[in-house]
Amino acid sequence: MKLSVEKFRAWEHKSITLLGMSGVGKTRLSAMLRQRNWFHYSGDYRIGTRYLDEPILDNIKLQAMQIPFLRDLLRSDSIYIENNLSVDNLKPVSSFLGKLGNPELGGLSFPEFKRRQELHRKAEIAAMRDVPEFISKAQDIYGYMHFINDAGGSVCELDDPETLETLAQNTLILYIKASQTDEQALISRAEADPKPLYYRESFLDEQLQTYLLDRGLAYVAQIDPNDFVRWMFPRLFYSRIPRYDAIASRYGYTVTTDELARVKNEVDFLALVEQAITRQS
Repeated sequence: MKLSVEKFRAWEHKSITLLGMSGVGKTRLSAMLRQRNWFHYSGDYRIGTRYLDEPILDNIKLQAMQIPFLRDLLRSDSIYIENNLSVDNLKPVSSFLGKLGNPELGGLSFPEFKRRQELHRKAEIAAMRDVPEFISKAQDIYGYMHFINDAGGSVCELDDPETLETLAQNTLILYIKASQTDEQALISRAEADPKPLYYRESFLDEQLQTYLLDRGLAYVAQIDPNDFVRWMFPRLFYSRIPRYDAIASRYGYTVTTDELARVKNEVDFLALVEQAITRQS
């Protein structure tokens, strides 16, 4: 959604989608705005509670069934397993996504990894297409004035124009671009604590072959899952930047992590959005 500063100020029920890599401050900002009459819609939370809830639980049950004590309790309905997912704890989603590589090191086979990646892609598309419905719910049911869509870092990877059009028609898209200093901080953080990631299929196929050659490996089952994530993250990070830039250029606006770091309240945030609109205009 493209607006003038005047139209943005006059917009009674503001709806904004935040784009950017995990760690740039989307959730921190959303949590702050939640205290100021903004409905916080977390794309990853919606994925985990609505679209991947059953696959996540099936995966947990599969692991539990390998333990005889838990297996007997599950089969006799003596215990049940439930997702304890929250906006601040999305680990069940990432644990389901998993890491590629040696099963003895907790890795997934290539077919299973790809299956989960595709399930996540479909779930993320569905979660983003739910945004218009939740904009209405935020006002009609919960009584919030405004709406913030805390989108997952992989939205730029979906290659689904209809989803982007849906977001652009119903929200103002704001891309939070990492400064050079923050780029290195995000990469260092990923290297220190490698987490499961979503990869566009063609990107994964291409980079996997390069990784195997680089490490002198013949099979996926020989991959150290954490080493693969550490190796992939910088490549994924820099491959996403032009994708984010293209989305912001066509549909929305861009601010930097340095600018966002100076936002302390709702007034600061609204002023930053106006600055981004003015700059791009």
